Amino acid sequence: MGEKYAVRNLRLCTKDCLCLYVCPTGASDTENSIIDVTKCIGCGDCADACPSGAISMVPKKYPPQQEKTENVIETLRALIQSKGKQESIASNINSSLGAAIEKSNRLMAEDLCREAGYMIPQSNNVKKFLEDLLNYPDIPKEAVEKLLKTIDFID
Repeated sequence: MGEKYAVRNLRLCTKDCLCLYVCPTGASDTENSIIDVTKCIGCGDCADACPSGAISMVPKKYPPQQEKTENVIETLRALIQSKGKQESIASNINSSLGAAIEKSNRLMAEDLCREAGYMIPQSNNVKKFLEDLLNYPDIPKEAVEKLLKTIDFID
């Protein structure tokens, strides 16, 4: 325990809240849908109990990403856009099949984003994004600066 922590995918959460009953530390809070990583001990009980599969255990520290050529990165970006369009098209099918296609495309797009380096918290893409946020109006700069100081970015 302790090498991972729990995160909740809000899109998948059905608010069945079994996570509340099994979490030994009370880290899983459904009021704000956030799992408090300062309380999470990484046991995985909440992820095992979640009926909608909305909770995943993620490592506290990610390994460095494999180097990719510019061509591979551009291809990944094109695939991400393609999956986004497919998700939008599938949302027009009002059935469980449409919902399944939509969810499948969303999950594939998230995997592609991660592989392209855009969803790894310690990636330089995230660091640049946070630094850029400091220039936007109405952004809580203190929170962004705290993240920039807290996250151990991979160079």
